[in-house]
Amino acid sequence: MPTLTALAPAKINLFLHVGRLEADGYHPLSSLVAFADVGDRVSVEPADRLSLSVDGPYGAALGAEGDNLILRALRRLGEATGGGEPGLAVRLDKRLPIAAGLGGGSSDAGAALKLARTALGLKIDDADLETVAGVVGADGPMCLRMRTAWAEGRGDVLIDEPRLPSLSAVLFNPGVPSPTGAVYRAYDAGSGAAADRPDAPGNWSTTAVIDWLSRQRNDLEAPAVALTPAIAEALHAVSATADVALTRMSGSGATVFGLYPTDAAAQTAAAALAARHPNGWVRFTRLSGQ
Repeated sequence: MPTLTALAPAKINLFLHVGRLEADGYHPLSSLVAFADVGDRVSVEPADRLSLSVDGPYGAALGAEGDNLILRALRRLGEATGGGEPGLAVRLDKRLPIAAGLGGGSSDAGAALKLARTALGLKIDDADLETVAGVVGADGPMCLRMRTAWAEGRGDVLIDEPRLPSLSAVLFNPGVPSPTGAVYRAYDAGSGAAADRPDAPGNWSTTAVIDWLSRQRNDLEAPAVALTPAIAEALHAVSATADVALTRMSGSGATVFGLYPTDAAAQTAAAALAARHPNGWVRFTRLSGQ
């Protein structure tokens, strides 16, 4: 069988409402999640044993720690299907920044699971594959789906949302990591908020959706900014671009996204940001994930 390759898209939390830490050690949350048309690339081909190689612009930064999600997911897949550790050679072309609030590791694992199912001819349906994906964390099932969805509970209660229009966007990472654990600990040290789910927009036009999103929030933004001031600078930089309609941090950061009325406006903003911040990571993208 030839090598199979797939995009592992960046995950964007269009809003993220987070509740207080519960007795089970998890935070309840509510979010509307969309996926970009940029991300990492994952390739698999049958082999005598399971292996993983990593390259790409951020491959060296990943080190040994980030490899684990793909391998952990594939080993769990072998357990779930009764075949033992799958014989696959996996290559990760790491194009997304590390610790960037983009769900990169979970998305990599999701892409690897779907490719492995095809490459090995495994008889496992989508629901069971989502259960396998849960081994990498709460983002696992949503990143396996790669579809716009409302996420609640720990992020594992998912309801597809096909009405979201394609949104013209720019992603900007200032080149610094924002570790999720540290951000949540800083959040817990504050007054906290609630994992409230807002009513859906009454109108799903692009203008109405952006206006609705502007009334939501990312509860992790303030603690992330306190820990990593470069995020505040990134928010300001995106907010200062022409025609930007909404600026917000994604997930636990440090990536910031801007939403624009048209592709042309977003492309112009991306070019301006890239010129002003040559050491940052800037991408024009469309957010949807249908």
